[in-house]
Amino acid sequence: MACHATNVTEMQIDAFHHGEFGKSSKIGTMAAVTGNALEVYDFTVYSFFSIYISREFFPVGSELVSLLVSLATFGVGFFIRPFGAVLIGHYADRHGRKPALTLTIGLMFIGTAAIAFTPSYAQIGIAAPLLVVVGRLLQGFSSGGEIGTATTWLLESTVRRRRCELVSWQAASQGAAAAFGALVGLSLHALVPETAMQAWGWRTAFLIALLIGPVGLYIRAKLRETALPATDVALHWFDIFAAEWKILLQGVLLMAGSTVSSYVMIYYMPVYLVRSLGFSQTLAFVVPCIAGLTMLIVSPLGGRLADRHKLRRSLPLGLGVVQMVLILPLFHLLVSKSPMLVILPAMSAFFALGALGSGAGTALMIEAFPRRHRAAGMAISYSCGVTVFGGFAPMIVTWLISVTHSVMAPAWYLLAATTISLITVLFYPPENAK
Repeated sequence: MACHATNVTEMQIDAFHHGEFGKSSKIGTMAAVTGNALEVYDFTVYSFFSIYISREFFPVGSELVSLLVSLATFGVGFFIRPFGAVLIGHYADRHGRKPALTLTIGLMFIGTAAIAFTPSYAQIGIAAPLLVVVGRLLQGFSSGGEIGTATTWLLESTVRRRRCELVSWQAASQGAAAAFGALVGLSLHALVPETAMQAWGWRTAFLIALLIGPVGLYIRAKLRETALPATDVALHWFDIFAAEWKILLQGVLLMAGSTVSSYVMIYYMPVYLVRSLGFSQTLAFVVPCIAGLTMLIVSPLGGRLADRHKLRRSLPLGLGVVQMVLILPLFHLLVSKSPMLVILPAMSAFFALGALGSGAGTALMIEAFPRRHRAAGMAISYSCGVTVFGGFAPMIVTWLISVTHSVMAPAWYLLAATTISLITVLFYPPENAK
């Protein structure tokens, strides 16, 4: 039988979260979610400034084609995410969570620097878009292993009765990062003239991310390990596919609704509101701010609710049904340009429903895997789900709108993805005790 990393005991975990280790627990949680927050911030500002990036690195005759190429570059990093999930997830299961988390944030920092400092196409020619693609590949590879390892660390660092609450901080950190990215975008658009924005303003957002990276590296160096390295029988990276292929496939399908919701309703929304519906640039940034703040506030509350009433499956299922019912009416409000006093509360309610079930859904996904495959299983399910359903969502809905001439196309794409997730959660396996 393949050996797996030996987890610390529940008594040690209780000590970790109480008494003299209480402060370390909070620092550890912040360290675990920092890399994911950095990832989301990078993706957020890339999406928000994709029009400027397309002009800087992908100049072609048509602005639409240029934007599509820029969004495709955004999506190209998602192709490599599954490879990062397999290799870094396996590394975390084989050698421990802490070294894997240090590796992911370091790679993400390098990828962000590549995008921030690459000269324009006019200055260095074809090397410019190639360097940007390399930066996105590094970001994608590191992100592939980041979410599975970090979320597994959160789940393993607490007792079962608090798992949903602690795991929910991953979604909360995503919300905080998305809101911060939107605020940065809103501030730059308000303070920097359009010509300066094209010349250097958009790069400022990525330079801010470079300030976050070293902080994340430092606090991750202080993390406590939750799984000891395997020492006797080797654990091969391909073992998980032979042993857990069915759960992996279900995990990918489980990710569809939340992934498309995030990438369409948050990252693509500024482009959609401005290009397709004619809203102001300022308003386009307000929606992601509200989404991010809602996730930050509501996700931990939902995690606590799921823990208290043991709602790992029923909470995300019930909330997902309500979300599905609201998708078409919500987009009709946007398309009809209803008053903001109507649109913003409706969108806040939609985001709150997803945030409430995030902790329970994530805990459900991780717990189905045995401990020896936990980090890799979560990483592969998440990364493949994001790649298949989310990474190219901005490009797909842009293309759908241009082909169908319907600004409701994003709503139908989101509705299909949500339906897939709801069906999957009904049949997803319970916790694996091994």
